[in-house]
Amino acid sequence: MAKSKVETDPAFNAEVIAEPGGEHLNSCFSCGACSGICPVSQAIPEFDPRKIIHMIRMGLSERLLSSDLLWFCSGCRNCVFVCPQDVRFADIMGAVSKLAVKKGFVTHEQLVEKGKSAAVKRDLCVSCLTCVRVCPWEVPKIDDAGFATIDVAGCRACGICVSECPAQAITLNESEDERLIAACGL
Repeated sequence: MAKSKVETDPAFNAEVIAEPGGEHLNSCFSCGACSGICPVSQAIPEFDPRKIIHMIRMGLSERLLSSDLLWFCSGCRNCVFVCPQDVRFADIMGAVSKLAVKKGFVTHEQLVEKGKSAAVKRDLCVSCLTCVRVCPWEVPKIDDAGFATIDVAGCRACGICVSECPAQAITLNESEDERLIAACGL
């Protein structure tokens, strides 16, 4: 049986480091503390922060950037608090996610569909500014036509704007990782 050749990108590690949030990647010495504390990896064994860092280092860019695993990081930052090297895996995942969007592995529409960004139903928006006021990251903005818009790349899918919108004009799909975590009772 012949093994298939895996395409590697030797520059991928440097690309991730160059992105904001990726600068601590090479500090990782693969101790596994991040994987041990990660609530997502407990519910979804395929999601393993240590393995994802290894994939970056191995240059498996296409495999990682096209994988749904990339979107499973909840951003809880538990990994940051236990890392003895201050690697900040959650920030690295943000950097890799931005690369996936930038390189066209995922579209803004797919992020909304995957539940990784909220979206505004323009026909329901009453321009009340509630979403603009309640978002801690200042993601919703009012466009030139007077309607709320959400920067998909900046949205953290926290759901605050969804729950606070009096017109119910903002939606957020349930993500696969949220569904799997809920099913495990974590």
